[in-house]
Parts: sequence; structure tokens; C-alpha cells
Amino acid sequence: MKILFLTLLDFDTYSERNIYTDILREFIKNGHEVYCISPIERRTGKKTHFEEEGHLLKLRIGNIQKTNIIEKGISTLRIESQFVSAIKKYFSNIKFNLVLYSTPPITFANVIKYVKNRDGAKTYLMLKDIFPQNAVDIGMMKTTGLKGLIYKYFRKKEKALYSLSDRIGCMSQANADYVIKHNPTVPPEIVEVCPNCIEICDAKLNSEERTEMRKKYGLPIDKKIFVYGGNLGKPQDVPYIINSMRKCAETDAYFVIAGSGTDAYLFEKYIEEENPSHVRYYGYLPKDEYDKMIACCDVGLIFLDHRFTIPNFPSRLLSYMQAGLPVLACTDTNTDIGKVIVDGGFGWWCESVNVDDFYNLINSIDEESITTMGSASLEYLKQHYAARNDFEIITRK
Repeated sequence: MKILFLTLLDFDTYSERNIYTDILREFIKNGHEVYCISPIERRTGKKTHFEEEGHLLKLRIGNIQKTNIIEKGISTLRIESQFVSAIKKYFSNIKFNLVLYSTPPITFANVIKYVKNRDGAKTYLMLKDIFPQNAVDIGMMKTTGLKGLIYKYFRKKEKALYSLSDRIGCMSQANADYVIKHNPTVPPEIVEVCPNCIEICDAKLNSEERTEMRKKYGLPIDKKIFVYGGNLGKPQDVPYIINSMRKCAETDAYFVIAGSGTDAYLFEKYIEEENPSHVRYYGYLPKDEYDKMIACCDVGLIFLDHRFTIPNFPSRLLSYMQAGLPVLACTDTNTDIGKVIVDGGFGWWCESVNVDDFYNLINSIDEESITTMGSASLEYLKQHYAARNDFEIITRK
């Protein structure tokens, strides 16, 4: 098959490690031709260029990250026309059999429609984000008034994307159930579970390696280290994270936070003003360095705002599992990530409302459970979240 993959992820080669390139390598290993459009934002100063080896088109678009909401909005609205123009220019002689794409964004509908009509291609949506409802849940968008018009515009785009998708792969069963329940025009039989998956690489460290890495990063040797890595924005409820850290000041737990985002400034302010001795904040770390750092920790953390009605399933879970870490998730009650973790025997869950619940869990975790659940975490990853699994799901019909 000739496959076109559309993404807003900026990457330069299929050898990079993330949930998308890992799956694309599976297609390539199995004899399929993969073509991809991956953006580069204007702020980088780079121009559109085509990498012949790998059929990777690096398309210059407007700024959509680390910018103001107006520029982000305008850039997002222009994406469709820019992608269509790029396909006409660079892939005019290629007949695609399958179009793969993910959310975000939901504004690919016209791009999908163009390729589907031109080539008769099958279309597969890898649903990683249920927008705009997620923005409504945390108060970033409203369904009434002026902001309601914006919501209705994006909701229309969301419905259009679903209608153009021959199959919709969801991150978990709760995701699939949500899509079916709230989108009655979507045939239930096209909705399936296609979870976040990666190429498995055992990143677990032995005791000597863990000690050396802790010394390298200036982390305590004799404490249980809980690590959070990823976005620090509205979806994570940073004030809840900060209050949870405060509550645990007198425990033997040590917390490492590595992330950036719109609300990272709140965490930076907390560190600057209170200088907590049990918390280390790194900010953003490159992926290779981040993976090495978390491997010397004991437990991975996941935070989600308790107001979410849509079932998020953060992919950072996979990094923890690959390092052989058990996972403690503090989330809303609509996501099933906590159920997966607890039922899988590789971690703990509490609702992200009362910091006392988090505190009690932290105090209940001992070395024996960390060791047992850490081993279960890596095994669960191998069985359920290997990139080969997604390849087989996408190609089985």
C-alpha cells in the first residue's frame, strides 16, 4: 500500500521515537510505502522542503505553539488549505491507498476529503484528542454566547472529520464508548480501540545504574522518587499538582517534575517562592535525556483535571512503563486510564479533587509494591502497547 500520514508533529526522520513514527516504521518494515507531511512552524525560520529518502515533506506553516491565541487561531485555520496545496504540488502523481491522521487537529477534514475523492483511498483516524469538548470541560471554551460560536464551528469540523473516516481508532474503550454515545451519526461498527503504542525498548535500570543516574542528576539516593513528565497546562490542573506537593512535604517522598506548558509559570513560581526541599523542577528536557532521567525514579505520575467529561488517555504512560515504573494516576472519573492501571496490576489511582487522597496513596506505597508493580508495568506494555499491535489493528480490514 501507499500510505499518506498527516500530522502536526514536527519530526525530521522516521527513526525518531514517538507513538507515530514507531507505527510508521512497522508499515515500512512490512513493505508499505509511507509518505508523510510534517509541519515546521514559521518561528523556526526553516522553509518547506522535501526529503526524498522517506518521502517526508516538511511543510512550513504558521505558529501554533508557544504563541498567542490569535496567531494560533489564524495558523490553525490555514492548515487545511496549506496541506491540500502541498499534496497537489508534491504528491500529484501518487495514488494513495490509505490516509492515516490523528487528532489534534480536527481541521484536516478538507484534506482528507480531497485525497479520498482523488484517489479512492481508505481513511483511518487515530483519535488522540476529543476537541472541542475537552476545551469546554476546563473552561477554555463555552457552548453559548460568542465563544459558543467558536465551539459550534469546531464541533462542525469534528463531525465532518468523523464522517470522512472509514474507521476511527480510539485510545481506550472509554474513548470508543464516548464517541459512539455522543455522535449518533457515527456507525458504531467503525469505532474500535487502537491504543497508544510504541516500539518496545526495555529502558529499565538495575540498582547500580539507578544509583549512578541519581548522582548524575543530583537526586537523593535514599528516597522514593515520584516523577511527572509532560505538559503543564490547563488539562493537568497545575494548582492541584502544587497543592499535592505541598501536602507531601513531610513524607519521605521526593518529586521530580519535567515539563513545560501554558501553566508551567505557576510551578516555577511555587519553586521560586517556597523553595521546597522535596521537589526538583527541570522544565523541558529533550526526549533522550528525559527517558534516562525517569528510569532512575521509582513511580511515574499522571495528572488530569477532575472536570473532564471526555476520557483522556495520556501517552506519557508509555514512557513510565518502558522504564519499568509503576504508575500513580490522579484523574477525573471519566477516563479509564486509572482502571487500566489498577486492573493491570501496575499502579494506583485516585480522583484529582482531594489532595488528601493523593497524600494517602503516597504514604501507602512501599518498596515491595514498587518492585512488583514495576515488573508488571513493563510486561503489560509488551503485551498490550507494542507498535506491532496498532499495525495489525489498522491493516486487518
